[in-house]
Amino acid sequence: MMTETERKILEERLHTVQERIAQAARAAGRNPSDVLLVAATKMNDAERVRAAIAAGLTACGENRVQELIEKYEQGAYTGSDLQFIGTLQSNKVKYLMGKVSLIQSVSSVKLAECIAKEAKKHNLCQDILLEVNIGREAAKSGFFAEALAQALETLAPLQTIRIRGLMAIPPISTGTDKSSRYFAEMRQLFVDISAKKYDNVSMDYLSMGMTADFEEAIACGANIVRVGTGIFGARPYLQQ
Repeated sequence: MMTETERKILEERLHTVQERIAQAARAAGRNPSDVLLVAATKMNDAERVRAAIAAGLTACGENRVQELIEKYEQGAYTGSDLQFIGTLQSNKVKYLMGKVSLIQSVSSVKLAECIAKEAKKHNLCQDILLEVNIGREAAKSGFFAEALAQALETLAPLQTIRIRGLMAIPPISTGTDKSSRYFAEMRQLFVDISAKKYDNVSMDYLSMGMTADFEEAIACGANIVRVGTGIFGARPYLQQ
């Protein structure tokens, strides 16, 4: 059970993040309401997720299918939008159908085709984002920038998925320019694809930026940011 003090701390963290998002949006000449905060709820139990929603959170993002299912069955996300933001295996896609509004982390044509196939079985049209491996990191999944055009050509005709934009997790920053270079590259890709006007592809969402760099991401055009630690505090990895 959460204590009242824990609830208060969570509420204050959430409101601080929301205000920082608003300030970053205004600094970029944008309307704060145009930037969606998706709380990365990984390793936070149903009670903590419900507490965040009660404090004003409107969108949750889960990284793991099994954890999403468990918390979904506990009513953790009631009153909130639910998205999937983690690495997704094809054999787990079926468990997300009808539960999530958006799958942000579609990292291959094969995975997108699998989602389309499962969505058809459920008589759905699933919104997705294509994940871009903008730093070309061997340990990360996602499309290289130069592969996006062919992927879009292949996926655009599929009627049971709808490509709504792009998502990226840049390399961990070590230099003084932080992640701005990668965020700027993502923004350019987003603009270029928008200009091509593919059928069944709408560049509505550019999802990038997490606790350490979401303000930079907003400055570069992000309209979805994924924040976990900034809201819930450090995750208890040692308890895994």
